[in-house]
Amino acid sequence: MFMGEYQHTIDAKGRLTMPAKFRDELGDKFVVTKGLDHCLFVYSQAEWRIMEDKLKALSFTRADARAFARMFFSGAAEGEIDKQNRVLLPQNLREHADLQKDVIVVGVSTRVEIWDKEKWQAYNDAASADYETLAEKLVDFDL
Repeated sequence: MFMGEYQHTIDAKGRLTMPAKFRDELGDKFVVTKGLDHCLFVYSQAEWRIMEDKLKALSFTRADARAFARMFFSGAAEGEIDKQNRVLLPQNLREHADLQKDVIVVGVSTRVEIWDKEKWQAYNDAASADYETLAEKLVDFDL
């Protein structure tokens, strides 16, 4: 399971050092794609297959399902950790998430998200204001 928040930088060639805690679980090869909320999603091969199966199950006759699948799969790229523990993020994906230099890498259970630092701070500030309300609506903490 991926969890935690890590500050990193992207170098001039578009390479990001993946946090050590995420490298083992992601494996040698993984998938990076356009995420929601203007971030990138990173999936291990096993989790990618699960997402692929879920999207295949959507009705191709629905325009919204086709549009989402197109965006999700067309933006996908295979990622691989180099000898310096970096992953090259393709230009189109960096543009999608507006990644320049300072980024936040976040573990979100089954995936990793890569955010522009300022966008993450803004998103986190807004979501924090609604954290308790969201918990009341979505999570049953009764044990």
